[in-house]
Amino acid sequence: MTTSFDAFGASRRGLEVRRARAAFKRELSDGRHRLLDIFDRSEDPDADLVLRGLRVEWFLRTIPGFGAKKTKAVLERVGVRPTATLGGLRVRQRAALRVEVVALYRRYFPHHRGNLVVLAGPSGVGKGTIVEWITRRFPDFVLSVSATTRPPRPGEREGEHYFFLSPRAFQTLIDAGELLEWAVVHGEHLYGTPIGPVETLLDEGKNVILEIDVQGAKQVKRRVKRALSIFVAPPTFAALEERLAARGTENDAEQRRRLATARKELSRQHEFDHVVINETVEEAGQSIVDLVLASQRTQATKE
Repeated sequence: MTTSFDAFGASRRGLEVRRARAAFKRELSDGRHRLLDIFDRSEDPDADLVLRGLRVEWFLRTIPGFGAKKTKAVLERVGVRPTATLGGLRVRQRAALRVEVVALYRRYFPHHRGNLVVLAGPSGVGKGTIVEWITRRFPDFVLSVSATTRPPRPGEREGEHYFFLSPRAFQTLIDAGELLEWAVVHGEHLYGTPIGPVETLLDEGKNVILEIDVQGAKQVKRRVKRALSIFVAPPTFAALEERLAARGTENDAEQRRRLATARKELSRQHEFDHVVINETVEEAGQSIVDLVLASQRTQATKE
C-alpha cells in the first residue's frame, strides 16, 4: 500500500519552520538569548530543529553591528561554508568556531556576562564567612578558587578552598601568563587567581567573587576595567584583633605579622570602589550583593 505525499502539509510545515526560525533570529538580535548558550545547545542532537537548522552565517549576523564582511572573515578563518548549519558542523569546525563565538560574545555582549567582584580586606575581617553567606543564598554568585603555596589549614580541601601548589608549580603559572593576579602575602606565601576558570564562569553569567589581598586587587583592576572592587573593613581595629585571636589558626608571631599587614591594608581602602563595614555577616553580605546588582544595572544602561 502506498501513501500519497501530502504536499500541502509539507509546505505548511516548512512555512512554520521558516517563521519560527525568523522569530528566533529576531530574539537573538534583541539579546533575549545568550549567544554562547545557543551555540553550545546546537550541538545536542535532541535540540530543537529550528536551532540546529540555523545557518552559521545567519547566526553570526544576528550580532548587532556584525556585518557581512566580518561574518565572511570568521567563516573563512574556521573553514565553514556560509550554508552550513549549527547542527551540522564537524567536530573540528565546531571547536574552531567556538573560539570565535566566545571572543564575539565577550566583545559584543559584555552585559550578558557576570560581574567580576574583587573582595579584599585584612585577615580576620570575615571575608570568607561573608562570601559563604552570599553564595549559599544567591546562586548567581560564586567564589573563584585561588592558587597558593601555603599549606592547607584544617578542613581545607584541594580544588574547593584553594589549589595548593609548590613554589615551582606556581612560578610556572606566572611564566605562562595564566594568572589574573598574584602576590606574595605576609612576606612568605604566594597567592594567585587562574584566568581560565574565572572567564568561563563569567561567560555563564555568574558573578565571580575574588577573595584576594590588596595587592592582587590592584592588579585585577588594571587588567579588568569592569571589575567591581569592594574593601571589607572591621568596625574597629580592636575588633579585628579579637576576631583574629578567636580564629585560632595562627600562632602569636603570625598574628602580629598579619595585624601589621592589616594596618597597611586599611590605609588603602580609599583605592576601592566601595567600602563595606562588617558589623554583621548578614548586613555586610547583603550590602555587597546590592552593590553588585546596582553596578550591573548601571553597566547595562551604558551599553
